[in-house]
Formats: sequence, structure tokens, C-alpha cells
Amino acid sequence: MNALMSLFRTWQLGIKSLFLHPMRSALTVLGIFIGVAAVIWLLAIGEGISQKAQEQIASLGARNIIVRSIKPPLEKLGDSNVAEFGLLRKDFNLLVNTIPQIEVAIPIREMKISFSFGNNDMDGRLVGSTTDYFNATKLKLAKGRFLSPADVDKNKDFCVLSMGIAEALFPHDDPIGKRVYCPTNQTYYEVVGILRKRTASAGIGGSLAAQDYSRDVYIPITTLNQRVGDVTRRFQSGSFYAEKVELHQATIQVKTMDDVLTVAELVKDALRTQLESGKGDIDVIVPLELLEQAETTRMMFMIFMGLIAAVSLLVGGIGIMNIMLATVTERTREIGIRRALGARQGAIQRQFLVETITLSIVGGLVGVAVGLLCPVTLEWLRDTLIENFPEEMESLPAEVRETVPIIVPISIPVSFGIAVLIGVIFGMYPAYRASRMDPIEALRHE
Repeated sequence: MNALMSLFRTWQLGIKSLFLHPMRSALTVLGIFIGVAAVIWLLAIGEGISQKAQEQIASLGARNIIVRSIKPPLEKLGDSNVAEFGLLRKDFNLLVNTIPQIEVAIPIREMKISFSFGNNDMDGRLVGSTTDYFNATKLKLAKGRFLSPADVDKNKDFCVLSMGIAEALFPHDDPIGKRVYCPTNQTYYEVVGILRKRTASAGIGGSLAAQDYSRDVYIPITTLNQRVGDVTRRFQSGSFYAEKVELHQATIQVKTMDDVLTVAELVKDALRTQLESGKGDIDVIVPLELLEQAETTRMMFMIFMGLIAAVSLLVGGIGIMNIMLATVTERTREIGIRRALGARQGAIQRQFLVETITLSIVGGLVGVAVGLLCPVTLEWLRDTLIENFPEEMESLPAEVRETVPIIVPISIPVSFGIAVLIGVIFGMYPAYRASRMDPIEALRHE
């Protein structure tokens, strides 16, 4: 009971001493509070960025393997009037017919083209594929229907519009049943469906370009082959230009996630000649590998951000030690009187440790409270910037504008615990110095 009363009086005296110098105490608390809040904020921002990146990769499909055609540099295309590159149909058929683990294989062709209806026109992208394309890319239907297997088999002149194209060409009309005109191949396509808005996907490395789904028009790949053919021609900068690409992309979906890496190696083996030709006109992208790399990068990024934030806590701890050393010097006479009245060295140490621990606990609690406000604060800041600087914010990548900080739960107890630990560690030396003072010399201090 006496020990508890002694401990209570020590805390009471320590807290009372802190209130005698409120400004000094507040500034000391500020250092710890900034450190704790910095840990929580930086880790939350890092987690939000990482989560966004992983969502972009996951949108490609963890069970997917993507073979993408890439236009090589002009010096690698030769002197032919028609630039030939990319994935061939015979290679696509070889993959489908020889790898049993493949569940779905989706051939894709695409070309930049203009679309019109009445007096409205818009540049966009004509995408030829199969019914499975919509599931693979996780596109959602807003109205009408997707392309059907019968549309593909019978080369139907049907199309599904992205929301961006639909709003531009049909600002006041219902697009379903209307016919969109493509001047490039002089063809009308009947609209059978409208897609919901879809966020653009980020580009990954140099092998997979960012995908903007807002300007797409989807038709059966058989129709595109029939209407356009493999060779596209256009005039560019006053000169004639033509290129031949049989398939711009093949998305291969395997039966189970365990088969992904095995099938990826089989795909690379089958395309080895083209991959190692030096032309660089195709690449194989495995989202599962990218996800694993992203997880590793995330851990490294979080550690790096945590180390940066820990520096703030270290600075706060040094601030505590400086303040407490100054306090010891200022209270030398008080310490001498207490020692002369019989206070033991342990009691003096405990009093000064109580003061540093109290400062650390208060700073830690305030830091945690402010740290938890990170998502709300940054969302308010972003909305304010969008309202006052709309053009500048619009020019930023969508990932920057849409990323939301995610509080990492472990960051709260860890940052608070480190704050208290720092208070103890950096408070020990001032407390030890105070307890070792000679009572006679302390009483002579003015």
C-alpha cells in the first residue's frame, strides 16, 4: 500500500512539475506528436499507393497471361512499305491447341479510328474480340447486351459502345438500335449495348500500355478481319504509312492459379523464336508475377517510409532529452533540498522518468488521434484543390487523384510504443544525472 501511495505521489509531483512550464511541455509534446503522426500518415499513404497499384495489376486477372504485340523501332522494321510485326494467328492457334491448361483464349485486334452519328463525331479505338473479352477485362453492362457467340460466328455488324463514346455521339438519344458510322472503313455498326464507365488502367513497364476504356467501340473480331483486313493504311505527315498486325493481343486464362507460372513458361517456349529474334515485337506479361513483385515492393516501400518517419520520432526523443537536461539544471537547488530531506536517488530518478514518460504518452496519444484523421484530411485537401485548381488537378494521373490513404493497423501500437520507449530511453540520462547530484553542491547552486 505504501509503495502504491509513493508511486502515486511521484506521478502527481511529476505532472505538477510539467504544468509549471506549460509552453515548454507543449513544445516537447509537439515533437513526439509529429513523429507519431508522421509514422501513421506516411505508412497510410504508402499503403494507399501500394493498394492502388495492386488493384491495377489485379484488374488484368491473376489467372491471365497476356501476349502483347509491340511496335518495334523503325530501324528494326526493315525497308518494306508495309511494317509487319506482332503476334501471328498461327502462333495463337498453336498455344490454344497444345496447352491443355488453357481454359479461355481471347484474340484481340484494335485500331485507332473515328466514329460519327449525325453531326457528332469522336476519335476512339475500334476493338475486335470475342464474347469472353468482356469478362476478362471486367467490363460491366449499363444497357443492352454484350456481343454474343452468334455475332462472332456470323460476322455481324454489331457493336457495344463505351460510355464515353455513347455520351459524345448520342448526347440526347438512346443509342440502342442506332447505327454508328466509321468513315475509315465506310461501315455502319448497329449498337446493341452500352458499357458502364470504367477507370483507366495504369501502364506497366514498357510492355503493356495504359488502357483508357472510355473511347472504345467493340465489334466481333471476325467482322473486323472481314471489313478491315490485316493491313491498315493511313497518311501521316504527308506520307503513306501501312502496317500489318494479325493480333494486337491474346489474353490467355488458365484453369487454376497454380497453373499460371507453368503455362507462362510453356507460352514463352512456344514463342521463343519470336521473343529472341531481337525484333522486340511481342512480350509476355504475367499479372501473377507482377502481383508478387508488387507485394515485395510494397514491403520495401513500407519499411523505407517507416524509417523516414522514425527519424521524426528520434528527433522528438532528442528534444525530450534536451528539455529534461535543461530542467535538471534549472531545478538543481530543488533536487538538493529533496536529497537533504532524505529523498533517495531512486526517487529522484523516478520523478524525472515520470515526467518524460508523461510527455511521451501525451504526445503519442495526440499523434495517434491526428494520424487517424489522415484519410479524412487528405480527402478534404484533395477536394479543396480540385475546387480551386481544377485544370491543374485534372492534368494529374488518375491514380494520384483517386488514391486513398489506408491506415495500417499495426502502425498505431508500434508508433505509440516507440514514442513511450523513446521517452524512457532519452529520459534516463537526465534522470540519472539528477539523482547523482551531490546534495551540498546542489544546495549551493543559485
